[in-house]
Amino acid sequence: MASKKGIVVTAIILAVITGASFLLWLVPQDGSETTFVVTDYENYLDGKKNIHEVLSESIEIEFESLRNGEVSPQEYMTTTEVTASQITAQISEFVTSKPPEEWQASYINYMDAMKKFNSYIGETKVLANLIENGGSQEEMQETIEKIESLKSESLEFIKKSDESRPNT
Repeated sequence: MASKKGIVVTAIILAVITGASFLLWLVPQDGSETTFVVTDYENYLDGKKNIHEVLSESIEIEFESLRNGEVSPQEYMTTTEVTASQITAQISEFVTSKPPEEWQASYINYMDAMKKFNSYIGETKVLANLIENGGSQEEMQETIEKIESLKSESLEFIKKSDESRPNT
């Protein structure tokens, strides 16, 4: 079983990120398209990277716990639902941030990294279902390969994002 401390820390991190994201919905809308006013594009992107790293580490820990039998597939699914919704919220913020031309390539690459990460989460859920329903070793191995490929693609987009940052 996963340690209670690990579960509590993960829950707190996800709760804080969820709370911060939902604050965006509480801000009164004026009927027009929502746009995040960003003036420091480098720090904004760094902040998104930090959130992504926390979510990624959390999922990695839970995924390893799932594979080691320390977390049930249902417990894992609950964690992934929250994390996937957080990543989706982060992607939405990227879409509405409207960076200047010199930052667009970096932002788009990082947004693509987050989309691949969301696909990665989806594939880990497929594996959790296979574990729960007694899938074949072949199915599980194929899914694990897909998971590793998506993770690698996400990391490659992060690298591209870093490489396409303007010199500031």
